[in-house]
Amino acid sequence: MSRAKPEDDEYWNSSKFKAFTFDDDDDEFSRLKESKRAVNSILVDDDDDDDDEDDVERVSWSGEPVGSISWSVKETASSIRSGSEQSFPKIDTTPSLSKQGSGYSLSSLFKAKSKPFQSLSESFSDTSVRTYAPELRKPKSDGKDFVSDLSPEETVRRMQKGRAFSLEKFRSLQDKLLLLDEAVAVYDGNVITAVLIYLKKSLNKEILFRELMTRDVALRHYVHYLKEMGEQKLLVELLKALGRTEDMALMQYKEHLNIKDEGRRRDFLKSCLSLSFSQDDATHVQDHYTLLERQIIIEASDKKAGAEIFKKFPRKASILNMPIITTLYYSCFYHYGEPEGTFSSPSNIRKTFRISEKQYILTALGARAKLKSWFDVDSLFNTKNWLGYTKKRSPIGFHRVVDILQKNSAPVNVLQEYVNLIDDPELKLSVALKYKCHDVVINTYRDLKDRQELVVYREKLERDSPEYRKIQELLNNVQIRWKN
Repeated sequence: MSRAKPEDDEYWNSSKFKAFTFDDDDDEFSRLKESKRAVNSILVDDDDDDDDEDDVERVSWSGEPVGSISWSVKETASSIRSGSEQSFPKIDTTPSLSKQGSGYSLSSLFKAKSKPFQSLSESFSDTSVRTYAPELRKPKSDGKDFVSDLSPEETVRRMQKGRAFSLEKFRSLQDKLLLLDEAVAVYDGNVITAVLIYLKKSLNKEILFRELMTRDVALRHYVHYLKEMGEQKLLVELLKALGRTEDMALMQYKEHLNIKDEGRRRDFLKSCLSLSFSQDDATHVQDHYTLLERQIIIEASDKKAGAEIFKKFPRKASILNMPIITTLYYSCFYHYGEPEGTFSSPSNIRKTFRISEKQYILTALGARAKLKSWFDVDSLFNTKNWLGYTKKRSPIGFHRVVDILQKNSAPVNVLQEYVNLIDDPELKLSVALKYKCHDVVINTYRDLKDRQELVVYREKLERDSPEYRKIQELLNNVQIRWKN
């Protein structure tokens, strides 16, 4: 068919590229230049394209510029229809893109030497052109891992198995209490504690305390959790709300451990005296306050003391916050013999804190033996009977006295004096052999009339020593009636 209609002529005359006619005025050189330029736009590298792209605008066969939105959409749609049956939503073509922003051109499609052909998936991943694929729906079986639509039973079950869960869905008080009851029903402490932490954050403490009163298991877990986390103030409020005044008082008293300054700690202990302690606990708190108050007085006095004993035996540590027995030992070491009216007197401390005689003797004996004050050691055991006679008596047993004296390097004559005070002959002989109290051993064998043991023991001694000669005299004594 011939295209002789006027509209056809108008189309060819208005196009950017005129149709080929034999009447073309261009010479052969012009046509050759255009052909070469078209070939170069396909085959040459990017660097060479830049020079030609400034001169010639690339258009499709329909006359639309290559790289425009409308051209890209048509090209993409045709590729999808031919290569796959999957359909994608249409792209909004309202915004305009520049030619330079498009990734589609004849040169980019045919330049195999510079870079490989761009696939469909790569073209869709290009940042300059966005496509939106339909969202894939997750299977119903996995939906509950991310959606808070679980019942209390299912939530607790997932918590036990370590799977994903959410407690934020339980907003009403009834739902939260159902969740707590389910956690208690499975007897899992970790689950109970996790639920209690959520309730602590989401409920008023008065409401939480009220509900825990009727749930003993949850209450015990909550009390333990507060203790572990060190939330003493909240724990005191809980115990007070429960009516457990003694426990509340003990928890409040325990806060003194966090006070470092001795003066403030003393004042805090004084304020605790009015709390509702049991009788035994009230006595303990009173003694603690009195002891700290006395230690502060003694410490302030001894810091500036110039007595000889402080120069000869300098203090190694402060007495503040020390136990009562350590305080008594300190007093027996540095303040022994002071009148009972002074705070640092051992007898005053013994009387004030009701220290038993046995505990006092053990503590004072260790302090005075450390100082090698054997006279003071003797005074600890000297007692007078109703006739006025002096006799040594020990509430701890003289074998223990000998052990303490020996550890403090007491001389042999002091050891032998206290070994002889042991009533049991076998125990006396055992202690004497242990600490090499020769006179005690010899006299014990003599009293037992055991000649053979005396002969054996003589061989252990040095010849011509006083003990050796003493055994020899006993063996030669014909008046002794030996049993062997």
